[in-house]
Amino acid sequence: MQAIYKYIKGDRVIWAVVLLLAICSILVVYSSIVTLAYKYQGGNTEFFLFKHSIILGVGFMLMYFAHKVNYRYYSRISQIALILAIPLLGFTLLTGQSINEASRWLVIPVINQTFQTSDLAKLALIMFLARMLSKRQDNIKDFNQAFVPIMIPVLLVCGLILPANFSTAAMLFVTSLVVMFIGRINLAYIISLISIGVVCFVIFIAVVMNSENTGRVGTWKSRIEHFVEGDSEGNYQVEQSKVAIATGGIIGKGPGGSTQRNFLPHPYSDFIFAIVIEEYGIVGGFIILLLYLILLYRGIIIARGAPQTFGSLLAIGLSFSLVFQAMINMAVAVNLFPVTGQPLPMVSMGGTSIWFTCLAIGIILSVSRQTELESKELANG
Repeated sequence: MQAIYKYIKGDRVIWAVVLLLAICSILVVYSSIVTLAYKYQGGNTEFFLFKHSIILGVGFMLMYFAHKVNYRYYSRISQIALILAIPLLGFTLLTGQSINEASRWLVIPVINQTFQTSDLAKLALIMFLARMLSKRQDNIKDFNQAFVPIMIPVLLVCGLILPANFSTAAMLFVTSLVVMFIGRINLAYIISLISIGVVCFVIFIAVVMNSENTGRVGTWKSRIEHFVEGDSEGNYQVEQSKVAIATGGIIGKGPGGSTQRNFLPHPYSDFIFAIVIEEYGIVGGFIILLLYLILLYRGIIIARGAPQTFGSLLAIGLSFSLVFQAMINMAVAVNLFPVTGQPLPMVSMGGTSIWFTCLAIGIILSVSRQTELESKELANG
């Protein structure tokens, strides 16, 4: 163990949480890809297992290299990332690969891997917010010098994501508000913004519900109607998810014992939490929930210990974003929230989404590692 500790630094609890989530991911993804394997690989489930394991392996490499970088460098990197992300979001809207009437993906030519540009935008925006807030602490309560310059990139990025992916835009907006609140932005401005957001959301829902069932608007309308009316039969995914959870019981059917994986449209991604409960029971689902709560708790501890505002906001913003997404995914699986299409971070099968999740965790670990190094240097005097 000492040989491992020599190379990995930072919060060891987070390393352990991520490793456990990755192991869970391999087990549940391997179990849930049967239908996908028969559809595309003649029943060769090992192909997808190998591919997913490689993606996770690359993710851990990215996490390792990200945690070795002094977190202060991410302040400058955030500017470059945001400058890249904004035109990529626009390009994706115009020319991106469409799935379910949503243009969310670009295809990386050489490796033929889909790339969801909103993943880059989320990471870039949270890092940029941490940078802007830390640099404006002296006049953080000023509307023109702090609030307006910070809100412009938030509204721009969320606005570009919204047409194709409403749930991601809404989650990123909420995360931005949380980071701004922690960054000491005037509470009156935040409350005013929330009020405007609520009004816009009500207008948006009214427009969607009175629109024709075409394109992406039709998808939103259908999901809202089925959720509000409690019509799980009208939403096939939710109905099958409920069956999976109900049949899982307390301890589940055991690894590979799922039957609903043959009926759920995306058991390896959007509804993987339902498969977790079906195979490992409520106990397994609770353990997954606990792991995410531990991740958030350790992120808060790291944020409190960071010597600079930028590091604190970086750690809390990224950890909250990951855990918030996990909570939304789990809420959808148990029908507490309308279907959103959000994957379960570090557990759902994915490509670049896993890599950006690993990068985010690596940056959190970078804050922890640098704080520990500076504390030791200070102690040694």
